[in-house]
Amino acid sequence: MSAFEPGLEFVFELKVRVDDPLRVGGTPDLNVTPIVGGTVSGPRLNGRVLPVGADWWVTRGATTQLDARYLIEADDGAAIDVVNRGYWHAQDSVEQRVHAGEKVGEAELYYRTAFVFQTGAEAHRWLTEAQFVGYARSEPDTVCIRVFRLR
Repeated sequence: MSAFEPGLEFVFELKVRVDDPLRVGGTPDLNVTPIVGGTVSGPRLNGRVLPVGADWWVTRGATTQLDARYLIEADDGAAIDVVNRGYWHAQDSVEQRVHAGEKVGEAELYYRTAFVFQTGAEAHRWLTEAQFVGYARSEPDTVCIRVFRLR
């Protein structure tokens, strides 16, 4: 019996607009970044990111652990709860480019996430029945995440 090789199906891209991070307890290690809106577009889902929620993130050494929670409103009006957790780290030279506002591609840094979706909307139940992963990149005031269903 041969080993199963997983595959990925692209389902949509999130463009999550964010505000400036807030430092928690006066330390640079723990931050909360408010989510202020955004868009959802792709072959399986379209809609908008509602201006509700935030991304809590902790930096330990060179790695940042992310824990975001927010809401999507699909084009049909259905609300979808999003929990998105992941990791961010990059080589020093790439991190400097990110902080300088340069475009850095998904392959140049490790910015990976895993999703859990919840909704009572029958049309979007497929989101609650599979594992989803994301490849992210930063743009000015926006986090872009290409979301894939793990097959």
